[in-house]
Amino acid sequence: MYAQFTYFDGPRSPEQLAAAEFAARERIIPAVRSLGHPVRVYRVSRDDGSYFIISIADSKQVLLDASKAIMATELLPGEDPALLPGPSRIELCPVTDAHDINPGG
Repeated sequence: MYAQFTYFDGPRSPEQLAAAEFAARERIIPAVRSLGHPVRVYRVSRDDGSYFIISIADSKQVLLDASKAIMATELLPGEDPALLPGPSRIELCPVTDAHDINPGG
């Protein structure tokens, strides 16, 4: 199992956040979904609009293929590249330990 951490440093304006949400919903998620591999994605947001995305997949190759698919997408009509500066940095790491911790279990 591998995890990818994609950081979008802030501050980010409400317009940038709205543009990123649109891009994720309309372009990025469909591109990754089309690959046919399960990927778990978490978005962690801060008060200044910065955020990071944690993507987890069974293999490193799935995450690399997802990144390639995302980068191959074209902006949709109405998307403003000035509002989508891209990630500040990306880290790809093996998951070395995982636990589901449930009360009483």
